[in-house]
Amino acid sequence: MDGLRFDAGRVCLDLLATAHPCERLDAVGPLGAWIRGCGLVPPGTPLAHADASWPPAFRELRRDVGRLVHGWLARSDAGVYDLALARVNDVARGAPPTPRAVRGEDGALVRALDGPPECAALLAAVARDAVELLTDPVVRAGLRQCAGDNCPIVYVDTSRGRRRRWCSSEVCGNRERVARHRRRVAALARG
Repeated sequence: MDGLRFDAGRVCLDLLATAHPCERLDAVGPLGAWIRGCGLVPPGTPLAHADASWPPAFRELRRDVGRLVHGWLARSDAGVYDLALARVNDVARGAPPTPRAVRGEDGALVRALDGPPECAALLAAVARDAVELLTDPVVRAGLRQCAGDNCPIVYVDTSRGRRRRWCSSEVCGNRERVARHRRRVAALARG
């Protein structure tokens, strides 16, 4: 899952992360890896029926969800985002993939889908996640944008005390710690 991240705390926010630092959903293969990686489908679910129309549909939903999320974070005039809101609501009307319980090889119940997931069903699941995120005041209050230099990643801060600053401590947090160390070393050398 080359470069794909699943640490934003919500599927719709993980979708937003697929545009940074470069486009990750430019073909069916990477989109399939993202769909499996974020848990929209159970592991091993075949997506051989996915075609070239799927990546643009997910990128369009990503654009609309991004407008809504960033609009909320900026506390800007909500009217500017009415078209994006209408599109997300329209996509959310679709039925998400139907899960069912089946016996796994060891006899334990595992999740499977009732049939091959259609693009509209997967988009509906992501759009519903965005609707739930943006309408739940408790979860919405935890929305944060990464404090890392030039990092647009948005995540849900569920940390104790709500003091998380970075999308990932290993990525942006580490960059900040290295930069802080370099500044101290440079200050000592000048000093």
